Amino acid sequence: MPLDVRPIDRETHLAFVAERSASFLQCPSWAGVKAEWGHLSLGWYDGPTLAGAGLVLLRRTPGLERYLAYLPEGPVLDWTAFEPPDVLSPLRCALKKQKAFAVKIGPQLPVRRWSAATLKAAIADGQAKRLRDVPPDSADKDAIALTEALTELRWRQVGGAGEGFGDVQPRYVFQLPLAGRTEEELLSGFNQLWRRNIKKADKAGVEVSAGGFDDLKEFHQLYVTTAKRDGFTPRGLTYFQRMWKVMSAEDPDRLKLYLARLDGEALAATTAVRVGSHVWYSYGASADHLREVRPSNAIQWRMMRDALAGGASIYDLRGISDTLDPENHLFGLLQFKLGTGGEAVEYAGEWDFALNPLMYKAFTAYLARR
Repeated sequence: MPLDVRPIDRETHLAFVAERSASFLQCPSWAGVKAEWGHLSLGWYDGPTLAGAGLVLLRRTPGLERYLAYLPEGPVLDWTAFEPPDVLSPLRCALKKQKAFAVKIGPQLPVRRWSAATLKAAIADGQAKRLRDVPPDSADKDAIALTEALTELRWRQVGGAGEGFGDVQPRYVFQLPLAGRTEEELLSGFNQLWRRNIKKADKAGVEVSAGGFDDLKEFHQLYVTTAKRDGFTPRGLTYFQRMWKVMSAEDPDRLKLYLARLDGEALAATTAVRVGSHVWYSYGASADHLREVRPSNAIQWRMMRDALAGGASIYDLRGISDTLDPENHLFGLLQFKLGTGGEAVEYAGEWDFALNPLMYKAFTAYLARR
């Protein structure tokens, strides 16, 4: 039977996602970060039982009171417990009432996993150019079945081609399992370069400390420097200040700021987000100079140790490209994260359903022009 989808209050929503270590993008506070979007919290009810929850962000179409309804890395529910139509049909009906012309979801089901050893061997062999060219160490039949069902139900997968980053959120991520491990075991799992760089930073006198709201200005200066170096448009300081306020109000331990300093000067800065037993490396920034003292390795090692000490089971380094080609400019991102000895994970990706096909086509064309 189809589930009953209806609005839920903030407290019910937060309690549900926190128990399941769901993506921080599905926490109610994320709506406060994305203040320019409308939002609502939806619950999936199986009789009287709350079986799922979702944060829906509503992006208004220019000049019209119609919306793209987006559930970033959601909804949060046990996809194996229900038939996909019973989850998705009532969702579409609920969002039609909100004047949505399209729905975008991002089921957080890991489809395939590749260990660091498997990827290192594939890179050394040189035959595979992308992750999907390499046989995975594991594949989840339930996640694969969901992607097949979504296709049959006329949902459209977005971001399936190109560099593998997905549509809005990354399809491929790199994660470091922490459960049941010690600091010594984590360190021994790093490659030689990572261990050497951590020692180099320590020997040079790099010190990593946790920061607060007032330190966001220092973080942002490094972030702007990084944006110029890497060629992307940086977010303003007010974005990070708003993030700090709304996420910390929801949970004092939700967001953390780290700064790596040498002789008092900040050389690198990062943010980390935690929900339940899952910790994400969120934003990173670094100076153009003194990179040889390896502040980025030092700050990551501190974040990993803090996550481990706090009882986290996963340290998530977030998005990677799916390229295995050393000549590709994005290969360095995978190479850096691969040195931690973790694993690459492919999620089910993001999927769109056009409630109004003509308006959806016009909206996607508008975004492409932008």
